Amino acid sequence: MASYDPLVIREADGVWLTTTDERRLLDGVASLWCNVHGHAKKEINRAISEQLERVAHVTTLGMSCDTTELLASELVSCTPGDLSHVFFSSDGSSAVEAAIKMAFQYWQQSGHSSRRKTKYLALHSAYHGDTTGAVSLGGIEYFHQLFAPILFAPIRGPLPCSYRRPEGVSEEAACEHYASQVEKLLKQFHDELAAVVMEPLVQGAAGMITHPKGFLSRVRELCDRYDVLLVCDEVATGFGRTGTLFACEQEQVTPDILCLGKGLTGGYLPMAATVARPKIYDAFLGPVAASKQFFHGHTFAGNPLAAAAALASLSLFEKEDVLRTVASKAEHLHRKLDELRDCPHVGSIRGRGLMIGIELVRDRKSKTAFDPALLLGRQVCELATELGVWIRPLGDVVILMPPLSIQESELNILADVVVRSIRTVVNGIRNSPEISSPV
Repeated sequence: MASYDPLVIREADGVWLTTTDERRLLDGVASLWCNVHGHAKKEINRAISEQLERVAHVTTLGMSCDTTELLASELVSCTPGDLSHVFFSSDGSSAVEAAIKMAFQYWQQSGHSSRRKTKYLALHSAYHGDTTGAVSLGGIEYFHQLFAPILFAPIRGPLPCSYRRPEGVSEEAACEHYASQVEKLLKQFHDELAAVVMEPLVQGAAGMITHPKGFLSRVRELCDRYDVLLVCDEVATGFGRTGTLFACEQEQVTPDILCLGKGLTGGYLPMAATVARPKIYDAFLGPVAASKQFFHGHTFAGNPLAAAAALASLSLFEKEDVLRTVASKAEHLHRKLDELRDCPHVGSIRGRGLMIGIELVRDRKSKTAFDPALLLGRQVCELATELGVWIRPLGDVVILMPPLSIQESELNILADVVVRSIRTVVNGIRNSPEISSPV
């Protein structure tokens, strides 16, 4: 924080941001992975404005708004399988908090023998938000080590990484290798486990870690076999980022509870949702005196302005055939980034759809990381900003996640600046003692 250099935005349009000092920047990370259709999208602006003329907010405790009711129906119709009951909150962390409390209460109300199921399994290097329960699930040292005394301890699963696989594990064998580790934990702890909580396909904040194909469906199968709920956190992967509306669809998986946020409103207003299957919902039904209701609530849950923005965003997916273009845009961006394949310090260019991570390594063959003190990822992103593209690193992984509305000419700008920035930073230290001889 002491070295923070203020970057203040005055206005934005499409994928472009304009600062108060008149710089024009391409928004290469969709304003932290949430902007879907670009800034100042007239359809979303109009929907918010029209809703504002009717009602800005009503509580969902004891009542609702017709706009929010309609959004719940639309979400049920577009989410996978039989997900059919929607709980609204304000951000991704809150959606995860609701999910883990929901899973806990579900088992407490499902019968005496299930009341021991009070723990959670989360993947290595997981990130699910910054509130206390979500941080407890997290496996990234920077986010949770300091707060360890106030957190609960999950059962920690593997890091199903397609890039840094254990020695002797081939790409073809990776899925079964990681799945067998999950099965071992489920076999040992299933009587205590309420749920497995995971990001499907891609672990975003872990460094755009891409799972082996088939891993998600294997985890679904194992959760069914050992009677453990599956919670999928699609706060980052949802709403077209991976090429399908929801990442779960790519492996025909329906989680028991689905967490949504970020792109839900197109990135215009804070809103999140926790969507559950009927069997979860049914466990909360009963006479008022039985106190089986979900003991959780948010003042601004289901806010009508945010709901209006979300409805407009969902409409744009169909109107502009957004999903059809994601694959071609992603392919084009990867082709442009292929210029980095000859760079000895680019270890991996990975991701799904328009979720891309470029990992910088000291030695490509051994995949040895740079000394974190060099802050190479940060250097690359600072140079890119100087050159007109705003991106943010995760350690030495340079993240690209532009709005899905980005055009080919803008993808060219994004790629050209990123390639130039990486080459410049790496070339600037090539002969330094820190990297001259790989370990």
